[in-house]
Amino acid sequence: MKERKIPLNLNCGLDLVGEVLYGKWKIRLLWFIDQGHKRPSELQRKIPDASRRVLNMQLKELEHHELISKTIYPVVPPKVEYQLTEFGKSLIPVILAIGQWGDANEKRLRALIEVQESQEV
Repeated sequence: MKERKIPLNLNCGLDLVGEVLYGKWKIRLLWFIDQGHKRPSELQRKIPDASRRVLNMQLKELEHHELISKTIYPVVPPKVEYQLTEFGKSLIPVILAIGQWGDANEKRLRALIEVQESQEV
């Protein structure tokens, strides 16, 4: 297991949520699993910019935090499916609200991100 460079800080709910959901693809993974995309290959197609390795790591972390569960079917070739736990399902309204906020502020956010990107080049 890797050693943390910054000590773990869990002083409030936001720290806890950040620790569980930190990762570029975790929110999208939860959303897509809720929408019915349960196989790793389906999730990879939904998030083509993410490497298979990173998706697997983030799926494993979501499973560790009990937001998703993994079912391995005893067939050849092996079949794996993910599903949200009840705990994970409780996050979907929060993710929906964040997505709606992003949609409502899309132009402003896009412009701010583009300015930041142009300054970093």
